[in-house]
Amino acid sequence: MDGVVALPELARSNALIAAESPADRFVMALLRACSDVVLVGAGTLLASPQGTWRADRVHPPAAAELAELRRALGKPEHPAIAVVTTGASLDPAHPVLARALILTTERAAPQLRAAEVVPVSDGETVDLRAAVAALHERGHQLVLSEGGPNVFGSLLAAGLVDELFLTVSPLLAGRGDSPRLGLVEGVELLPDAPVRGTLLSARTAADHLLLRYALR
Repeated sequence: MDGVVALPELARSNALIAAESPADRFVMALLRACSDVVLVGAGTLLASPQGTWRADRVHPPAAAELAELRRALGKPEHPAIAVVTTGASLDPAHPVLARALILTTERAAPQLRAAEVVPVSDGETVDLRAAVAALHERGHQLVLSEGGPNVFGSLLAAGLVDELFLTVSPLLAGRGDSPRLGLVEGVELLPDAPVRGTLLSARTAADHLLLRYALR
């Protein structure tokens, strides 16, 4: 409830913060099932060494229904995986890279290995506008960002986020000396570049609050 979304020093902190909510996991599975590609950052890969970003893995009880949904939508069995990285903190041994698309810089591309490596910009950082355009060029229209607070912040700053699905967990994490990340990191939006949400839906599941916003 106090805005903490990740404890970098703790494995699977996302599950701890979400209080293992089945409703939260179902919403994540549903979003993955509807998406063309899941976009993550290198930090998210490090925090999820066995992550697959598949709908059936996040909520197994609904695996058959989620698979049927993807078939009804005319989508392949699983969404594609795209990783935004300059290579600095990328785990080259992560198993998901065998089927992932890496979106990176011209300088970093020759050193990276994945199913496909696409340089989208010059310079020290990845141009996320160019990265999202590259995904659209490959037919990935519905992009689900699970990129972590820094990638999410950069997407917001570039005006690339249409909707936000936010689960409020009934826990207080607190902040001490160790870093604890908020929903948006790496950019300052207020006062000069505020992003305002329009509430589209609000649902409850036990003590969890499930919110959906349109952003502008």
